Amino acid sequence: MTVIKNQKSNTYEVRTYYKDWTGVRKQKTKRGFKRKCDAQEWERAFKLKENLSLDMYFVDLYLNDIKSRIKYNTWLTKKHIVEKKILPYFSKKKLQEIKPSDIRQWQNTMMNYRNKQGEGYSQVYLKTIHNQLSAILNHTVNFCDLKSNAARKTGSMGKERIKEIFYFT
Repeated sequence: MTVIKNQKSNTYEVRTYYKDWTGVRKQKTKRGFKRKCDAQEWERAFKLKENLSLDMYFVDLYLNDIKSRIKYNTWLTKKHIVEKKILPYFSKKKLQEIKPSDIRQWQNTMMNYRNKQGEGYSQVYLKTIHNQLSAILNHTVNFCDLKSNAARKTGSMGKERIKEIFYFT
């Protein structure tokens, strides 16, 4: 990274190098920062976006974005699922490296889980945690230029609640 001060405009510019998704080395320049620390922060965020790993950066983007759109307890539930069921399995992978086969293995792990009493997760809970992973991947597709959602290709696990329909005659 190179941060350069433009003496005429009294602003900073960042020049950084990265590899695109094909492995070709490219240069990115961004100008017009009033403070050096703003230029450095932009460069840090750019590098994180280029690496696109499923880490707390992208999870925080997703959770912060939805926080004001849902009830607080719903947000806490989503946060718990992400931190306890998704990140431990996928945090070491880059987003573009997550394949449907990885998600299928994760699904199998979740479906085969048993607690001390021998009980597994309910079908509704399995569907909920899969939907949460899919929501994070959809968010990165829509806002961070991830190419596709591997969870959508894999298909869901678990089942929705069975809704009873009453017919009155």
